[in-house]
Amino acid sequence: MRFFIISGAVNAFIAVALGAFGAHALDGKLSDHYAAVWDTAVQYQMFHALGLIAIGILMSSSLIGPVTQLSRAGYLMLAGIVFFAGSLYVLCLTGVGVLGAITPIGGVLFLAAWVMVILATLKHV
Repeated sequence: MRFFIISGAVNAFIAVALGAFGAHALDGKLSDHYAAVWDTAVQYQMFHALGLIAIGILMSSSLIGPVTQLSRAGYLMLAGIVFFAGSLYVLCLTGVGVLGAITPIGGVLFLAAWVMVILATLKHV
């Protein structure tokens, strides 16, 4: 529970910092395409940072509790942030197009995480 709330808060902090970095330090240095890709990475990192916090809260014994599905969801979501947002950040900074092939792995991890949240809810609520 604590791990996922802290991981979510750290990722939210990083998303805000990278959003500001993209808006200020990278302003005019990225093409319009890569600036939009950067924004997508920031948005998905923030959405899933909040998802991690929600998972941590759901793991409270007064809600769903520390069930396996929620734990898996949290780890999948954290990995999704690394693969999805991380690959997009590196892609924007380096222009190495092959990194775009890694991004869908993160998307699949996000989808699997949300399925785990659904399963936890169906099974335990």
